[in-house]
This record gives sequence, structure tokens and C-alpha cells, in this order.
Amino acid sequence: MEEFITGHKSQLLSSLVLFVLVIILKIVFSSLVRKVGKISDFNPVRTNLIIKYINVGVFILSFVALTLIWGVNYKDLGLLLSSVFAVIGVALFAQWSILSNITAGVVIFFSFPFKIGNTIRILDKELSDSENPENEIFVIEDIRAFHLHLRRGNGEILTYPNNLVLQKGIILISTYKDEPALKDVEEA
Repeated sequence: MEEFITGHKSQLLSSLVLFVLVIILKIVFSSLVRKVGKISDFNPVRTNLIIKYINVGVFILSFVALTLIWGVNYKDLGLLLSSVFAVIGVALFAQWSILSNITAGVVIFFSFPFKIGNTIRILDKELSDSENPENEIFVIEDIRAFHLHLRRGNGEILTYPNNLVLQKGIILISTYKDEPALKDVEEA
């Protein structure tokens, strides 16, 4: 054991520094995301989800740094990773919409101008209803990693994918602090 420690002193020290740095980065990023979530009045569940995504990213970067510190043979590692990524790539290609929804969920967290309780109208031909215009108006009930839960004026709940939220035009009718806009539409 002593022989291993003396022979790999610099790698062990570098690994320890990396470990401390990873812990510090996780704490700093978590506190920053929590501040953004608190300032923007985001749901704590959404904030925790983004923190999980950041932790996974920090873990992947720390794994790459450890391979550099310990001088792993890149030919062997490259063969292993290319095989793993080939299998994962085929699996993920089939699940492309899931990846795009997760990515859209992260983008929505940091730049989404709407919050739970807002009343919106989505400019989507598939959702338009010329006979009942109140069915084009939705209240945001929940924002999840993959989709939004929207409630129509007639009480129906619609699950709308996050990637479509970024692709379609959305009109903010009222915020959750305003009077609900659904009453205005029903009266008209």
C-alpha cells in the first residue's frame, strides 16, 4: 500500500484536489440555480431537476479529468467508449424526442417567461377551435422535465411537450397574480 501511495503521490494529490473542486462546484452551482429559482419564483421541483442535470454534467467532466490525471491509455478507453456510445447512440436515436424535451426543459427553466398559474394561448393549428375560442386558452398547471400540464377553460387537462413550447408561438394573456383570463373569455 505504501508503495502505491509513494509511486502515485502526484495523481492522488491531484485527485483529492479535483474531488474538493467538484464538491465546491456542486455547492456553488446549486446555490446559483436556487437563487435564480427563488428570484424568478420557479417551482422548487423544477429547480431541483436543473440541479440534477448540472450535477450529472459536473460528474462527467470530473470523470474526464480523472482519466487525464491517471493517464489512462486512450486507445483502450477510446475503444470502450466508442462501443458504449454506439449502443447508447442507437438507443437514444430512437428516443430523440425525449432528449429534445429534456433539453427544452433546461432552456425553459432559465428563459421561460411564463410560470405556473399563467394563462396563455398557444398558436398551434392542431389546438385551434374556431367554434369554441375558450378552448384555445390554457392555464399552466405544472411545468415538468418533459412537458407542461395545461388546463383548458372547459376543465380538460392537456399535456404539451416542452420542445413544442419552444417551437410554437405563445401569447401570455395574464399572469397568476392577475384575475384569471378564462372568466373574461367565458363572459365574451
